[in-house]
Amino acid sequence: MGDVEYEIGGEGPSRDARMWAMWCHLGALVGYILIPFGSILAPAVIWLMKRESDPFIDAHGREALNFQVTLLMYFVVAAILILVVVGLVLLPVLYIGGVILTIHAAIHANDGRPYRYPFTIRMFN
Repeated sequence: MGDVEYEIGGEGPSRDARMWAMWCHLGALVGYILIPFGSILAPAVIWLMKRESDPFIDAHGREALNFQVTLLMYFVVAAILILVVVGLVLLPVLYIGGVILTIHAAIHANDGRPYRYPFTIRMFN
């Protein structure tokens, strides 16, 4: 996310850009609660609609989408590992960690700061 630089002492991203970047992350929570694959669809839709309006939104949207796709891959592996019992521990850890990291990233976006999710495969650059 180092590709979004604002001048020192400058205002940084606009309030609108910070809000949309925050929603790129928080939109993923829809998938955790309501809609299957919503955790990928919501950030993707917001990012695709708003990425051209501000580089801050583009960077946060890409990061949110990369994390949610990576997390889905981890969930699939953990589901398979249920056969050897390890998945029973991994699934709740992934779920809780995903929610916490998503909220943490949304707070960073709302504050106008960059954020990089840990353990993320960056497919969208």
